[in-house]
Amino acid sequence: MDLVLASTSPRRKELLAHIGLGRPEFCFTQVAPDIDETVQQGEAPRDYVRRLAAEKAHAGLALSADMSQPAVLGSDTIVVLENQILGKPLDVADAKRTLIELSGRTHTVMTAVALTYQADVDLSFKTSVRLVETQVRFCALSAADIDAYVASQEPMDKAGSYGIQGLGGCFVAEIEGSYSGVVGLPLVETRELLAEVGLI
Repeated sequence: MDLVLASTSPRRKELLAHIGLGRPEFCFTQVAPDIDETVQQGEAPRDYVRRLAAEKAHAGLALSADMSQPAVLGSDTIVVLENQILGKPLDVADAKRTLIELSGRTHTVMTAVALTYQADVDLSFKTSVRLVETQVRFCALSAADIDAYVASQEPMDKAGSYGIQGLGGCFVAEIEGSYSGVVGLPLVETRELLAEVGLI
């Protein structure tokens, strides 16, 4: 099978490369899926993030039609506070509002990873999904902290308006769960999916 990452995220690309442990035979291509990320009415955060990961994998499969046997990995990450999804900020003011909400509190980062591949038995495509939840506690942020961080532009394309692997890591007092899941691709669970189909 040919492994395809349905994401152009440099963070996910780097994490997926780690799974190969430096072996030259572990390789993959990237495609850019385009899906509607609107939350459906009444949809719970866990259901939403699972659905988006699977839809990204399916969209990636459609972009891999020239491959004989693609196995497509899709992933999605959301930040949840009190059952409310905190998406990517709409603008600077929205980023600041989100960081004020996260200040001094614990939130949940949910990352779902999905693998769509061709089953040997009937040649139909099957999708397996894993969901990883990590608890993240922020320290108290001052207005100056928030202003400086937003001015760096780092929050502007990140779910929850922060990146744990970058400057935003300065605000993370504690995590319980998967660090790589917070970055965007849970390594243990992704390895499990790939091992199940013989890709590693």
